[in-house]
Amino acid sequence: MTAYAIGLIRPETMNEDILRYIEGIQATMDPFGGRFLVHGTEVEVLEGPFPGTVVMIAFPDIEQARAWYASPAYQELLPLRTDHIPGEIILVEGVPAGYEAAKTAAALREAAGL
Repeated sequence: MTAYAIGLIRPETMNEDILRYIEGIQATMDPFGGRFLVHGTEVEVLEGPFPGTVVMIAFPDIEQARAWYASPAYQELLPLRTDHIPGEIILVEGVPAGYEAAKTAAALREAAGL
């Protein structure tokens, strides 16, 4: 099942380290089947405060996403970003084909006794 690395980041000022990070990240993702879904695009905020931007990377599965993040190649590159850009990074599995939110709601309703 597809998994995603999602970054909610707050870039401040551009510098050489950040540019080197951006230039090098794809090579760290390729061995794990990672591909950008969202990167460097404007965010349209519809609810609540959101002082930054979003990065979203798809991987074939959660194991590949974890392996990419832990890989020596990415860990070597990582400080170029973390030293300059605050934010949160999460890994999350997607839902299977045919997922229906109403079925999830029914299971939650039953578990809660509602």
